Amino acid sequence: MCTAITYKTKDHYFGRNFDLEYSYKETVTITPRNYPFKFRKVNDINQHYAIIGMAYVANDYPLYYDAINEKGLGMAGLNFPNNASYKEEKSDKDNIAPFEFIPWVLSQCANIEEVKKLLNKINIVKIDFSEELRLSPLHWIIADKEKSITVESVEDGFKIYDNKVGVLTNNPTFDLQMFNLNNYMNLSIEPPINNFSKELNLDIYSRGMGALGLPGDLSSASRFVKATFTKLNSLSGSSESESISQFFHILSSVEQQRGCVHMGEDKYEITIYSSCCNVDKGIYYYTTYENSQITGIDMYKENLDSTDLISYDLIKDQQIFMQN
Repeated sequence: MCTAITYKTKDHYFGRNFDLEYSYKETVTITPRNYPFKFRKVNDINQHYAIIGMAYVANDYPLYYDAINEKGLGMAGLNFPNNASYKEEKSDKDNIAPFEFIPWVLSQCANIEEVKKLLNKINIVKIDFSEELRLSPLHWIIADKEKSITVESVEDGFKIYDNKVGVLTNNPTFDLQMFNLNNYMNLSIEPPINNFSKELNLDIYSRGMGALGLPGDLSSASRFVKATFTKLNSLSGSSESESISQFFHILSSVEQQRGCVHMGEDKYEITIYSSCCNVDKGIYYYTTYENSQITGIDMYKENLDSTDLISYDLIKDQQIFMQN
């Protein structure tokens, strides 16, 4: 399971927690403007916006988990089991496989309005990348510097939701996630008021009691509530250091620790990596489960007019600074 968020201070940020019980040896991968994107059912795109993000590169093709392009548009795919429904091909539609969806959008769209126009003709089709790499059930968050949307291909059709909170987790469907927030309208950052009874003199015995009832479990519905509450009430300075620090703190409020979600046998779901992209500057920051030091990769320090993918292996070992 996963959690993705948007965030704004002086600059604009986009990123996610990637929660899973195994890794595909993903890398931070830059797709330059002249890398030829090959698509299964639509025309190839040989010149496009440059992209940076986390991907598993298979047969020289970047299978992006999350990414941003040079125009400041970001996109992430999150697990959506038992709800994602991929379709058969349709002759009057742009038939895009789920693993092509992020490159298809980020290669040619600069903002949400352009995304919505592109999605008018899209049909997410059930085509596996290969026999070894089968399709994953996904839904997506797409965000520019001001707006975000959630996109879901479900049994009864293709859905586009305006995502006013800039948060996405997994199940249930996004409309139900938003409706569920009604159950938490009593939460507050302020000390609580005794509405229980005028006959009782109830005490505020601890700080933070205004948020009593805020979920703390690791289910996707609870993470949606907690990430939304934390993000919408978050305060940060406007410097790059303060902004990315706060972004990772928001994500850490819903991260998964090894041992807390048992997947059977000796497998446990963990937050394999967390990412934070400055979409204004084209910088991809990340941490990993074992390495809490923030690492950054600047796409503009690479040759963005080349034809070859550029990949950086993740620094996974803990980086410790000894002060004495």
